[in-house]
Amino acid sequence: MKHGQKRFIFTFLFIPVLIYLVFVAVPYVTSMAVAFTKWRGLSLNITFNGLNNFIKLFNDENFWGALSHNGIALIVLPLVIITISLFFAFLFTQGIKGNGFFRIAFFFPQVMSAIIVGVLWSFVYHPTIGMLNGLLGMLGVSSMKSFPWLGDPSTVYGAILAVTVWQAVGFYMVLFITGMESIPPHFYEAAKLDGASSIVMFIQITIPMLWEAIRTAIVFLALAAMDMYAIVMIMTNGSGGASRAADVVPRYMWEAAFSNGEWGYATAMALVLMLIILVLSIISLRFTRRETLEF
Repeated sequence: MKHGQKRFIFTFLFIPVLIYLVFVAVPYVTSMAVAFTKWRGLSLNITFNGLNNFIKLFNDENFWGALSHNGIALIVLPLVIITISLFFAFLFTQGIKGNGFFRIAFFFPQVMSAIIVGVLWSFVYHPTIGMLNGLLGMLGVSSMKSFPWLGDPSTVYGAILAVTVWQAVGFYMVLFITGMESIPPHFYEAAKLDGASSIVMFIQITIPMLWEAIRTAIVFLALAAMDMYAIVMIMTNGSGGASRAADVVPRYMWEAAFSNGEWGYATAMALVLMLIILVLSIISLRFTRRETLEF
């Protein structure tokens, strides 16, 4: 590489690298240090307390409860969203009438922010003026006419997961439709000549050809499952639900930092969550790796 080329590359990389160091790398390193301190966030009084934050964390029932809810989402979201998205993607690539309209309608929730979705569905779930209870009342389910979906510990988290599925399905459906439409038709034509049914072709042709897209969806949904901060905050009014029945780790971190002033403890929580996400990402990428099919 010539000297002039090195100078040109260095000039254009300097500012992006500097921005990355200032706004990403340095805060990461700083947060790791804060996790070992007792700090109220705005105070200049920072006390080193060793592993006390982590000892407290591993004995904190609220943390483990919140983490278990993230774990439930980690199983439910990829399984349910990918299954529903694949079903509708397959359906909408079969040339049915109104194809374009249905694609737009299913994708529309994805363009709305989590705040709008949370507020919208909070009204849907409202016990007295909500659409859901009104519909159940019209169907004659009198026992559910004023049921508090977001106020009952047994239903609040399921209701939030249902909203998350509703919002995400459209995006992954479009992702899978794009992949399905790029598969050469001669694969299906050859399978039809061999007498293969639509289900067999879907399992033996479509799924293997879409595997990289499915793998990407699994990773993205796993990361989303370990977050869920915005939707939980909005739909539970920042409380994590009745008896913390819908609490997740990011919301509990917010409570520790901004409500309780325990910034060191919240940072320790964030560090543990980051390590969990890193391990999950490595595992998901490792165990979903398959030989890429070319066509």
